[in-house]
Amino acid sequence: MDTFLWVVVPYVCLTTFLVGHVWRYRYDKFGWTTRSSQLYEDRLLRWGSPLFHFGMLGVVGGHVIGLLIPRSWTEAVGIDDHVYHYVAVLGGLLAGIAATVGMVILIYRRRTTGPVFSATTVMDKVMYLFLGLAILLGMWNTIAGSIFTLGGEYNYREGVSVWYRSFLAFQPDASLMADAPIGFQLHALVAFALFALWPFTRLVHVFSAPLGYLTRPYIVYRSRDAQLGSHRPRRGWDRVG
Repeated sequence: MDTFLWVVVPYVCLTTFLVGHVWRYRYDKFGWTTRSSQLYEDRLLRWGSPLFHFGMLGVVGGHVIGLLIPRSWTEAVGIDDHVYHYVAVLGGLLAGIAATVGMVILIYRRRTTGPVFSATTVMDKVMYLFLGLAILLGMWNTIAGSIFTLGGEYNYREGVSVWYRSFLAFQPDASLMADAPIGFQLHALVAFALFALWPFTRLVHVFSAPLGYLTRPYIVYRSRDAQLGSHRPRRGWDRVG
């Protein structure tokens, strides 16, 4: 069972993630979109969207640091366990709270605004369910494993992180995840399920972020010369002042 849960299932989900995106891009390019609903309602969207997206950036960044950077690397640059623990807990909770509050606002908006709710698909609801579970389980692991240290604190950097790096290296050690607390196991399984669902939801827009807007030149607009053309404009359109 350990091999099935921590070797077979993750690779099946990862394969679905990769192949699913290729399939979606080839056969559903016009559906590769966020399906924006800003035209229907923007008051709640102005609050919920930034909170959710910036919170998720913090969540993703924290996972990249926690899972991909070995403990020896942070120690080598002078970051001891106490400092790392403090920053990880504080940053993780702030990012998780921001993402959760933002998602609650977006779900409330989607449920209470008629046109937005009408445009909500079954996959949208499934995506929100798994994304919400992944965020809440991650926050619970942070609180229960780092603040309420019942039975001793679990050091995920010596267990889950090592398993994750071995998984990416195609040499997974299932025993590392089998020994992890149930909260970390559920968080990992829900996250892998979300990755498997990813290509078939609006989450594909993550790979189409308009980063080019940051570097593209300004668009210059010039007013039309009143004398341009073969005849003068009608008097009612003459400039004043």
